[in-house]
Amino acid sequence: MNALAATNRNFKHAAKLLGLDSKLEKSLLIPFREIKVECTIPKDDGTLASYVGFRVQHDNARGPMKGGIRYHPEVDPDEVNALAQLMTWKTAVANIPYGGAKGGIGCTPGELSVSELERLTRVFTQKIHDLIGIHTDVPAPDMGTNPQTMAWILDEYSKFHGYSPAVVTGKPVDLGGSLGRDAATGRGVLFATEALLAEYGKSISGQRFVIQGFGNVGSWAAQLISEAGGKVIAISDVTGAVKNSNGLDISKLLKHSKENRGIKGFDGGDSLDPNSLLTEDCDVLIPAALGGVINRENANDIRAKFIIEAANHPTDPEADEILAKKGVLILPDILANSGGVTVSYFEWVQNIQGFMWDENKVNSELKTYMTRGFKDVKEMCKTHNCDLRMGAFSLGVNRVARATVLRGWEA
Repeated sequence: MNALAATNRNFKHAAKLLGLDSKLEKSLLIPFREIKVECTIPKDDGTLASYVGFRVQHDNARGPMKGGIRYHPEVDPDEVNALAQLMTWKTAVANIPYGGAKGGIGCTPGELSVSELERLTRVFTQKIHDLIGIHTDVPAPDMGTNPQTMAWILDEYSKFHGYSPAVVTGKPVDLGGSLGRDAATGRGVLFATEALLAEYGKSISGQRFVIQGFGNVGSWAAQLISEAGGKVIAISDVTGAVKNSNGLDISKLLKHSKENRGIKGFDGGDSLDPNSLLTEDCDVLIPAALGGVINRENANDIRAKFIIEAANHPTDPEADEILAKKGVLILPDILANSGGVTVSYFEWVQNIQGFMWDENKVNSELKTYMTRGFKDVKEMCKTHNCDLRMGAFSLGVNRVARATVLRGWEA
């Protein structure tokens, strides 16, 4: 089941639980605006190349739209639509004043030089500059983009609108980026995991963790969990997987991964077939890589008691049902990985105020938001007698629906 079908299914289920008006339900599903632009740039060899850039702006009932820009060869309109919609519910669950958006350019960033990427980013910004803005739509980095990409967007946008650091988040710190933004999603995963385990009288310390993915989110989560006393016993990335039942030394693994561009060949553990990683015996499983990795093929073999969805949409709805029968608790992505967008919000707030926070303030505010988010979701679960995923979806959908009705959507 693809991301759009799964998100729509979750939305419809939540709408049914909440007893939403069918006209309102339809209105909430349709994106506010979809933008598609042609971006033609001169390559370094003088030839011209054309790319398609787009932005889906899903909903702005609760505030400006917010979401990443990805540079990827398979930028599929369906997936972007799903991710934009997911951002609408995610920002509502986190209770930050945003709606959802997502965008990108269909290209292979690895095949473009830095100057080609810069030209492409600037042309894309020129085409959409009047459709994004501090109080309209605030982009952020995603797959294939980074703080440098945001710096180029900021510069190009500012040529039209004057210096506007709050138009994008995930910027370099020297240009108004927030301290703590780099670790934010991983740190949010830590706080969300702490909140979930506390419900069951457990703490991070002494639990055994398996993490799929060692990119930004996976590596920060591994580092922070092991600092908090958790035992990370297996990790995988695109190059391979490594296991040590006594716990991996994460700082050594990070060093190895940086030097060798991956965790393959790490000597602090035994190598492991990456495909069997998800079914390793552990207490907490954290998928922090791709979507759709937990499906009906492997759901029966999963031995973890808790799954924390650090990736977007890692669990298929079919796997959800299988795991629920087994009594496995899943902390859904729209709550578990919302640390990134929450600190993006803090960055935006700091830019608008022209007043920057120190890192301790960023982290303690993040903890407050993540813990409160979990409490709100638990309340929803009690009210509607449902699992955490439906609790989170119904919380998000309810907040957006209420804002929509209060603003007068029928007028």
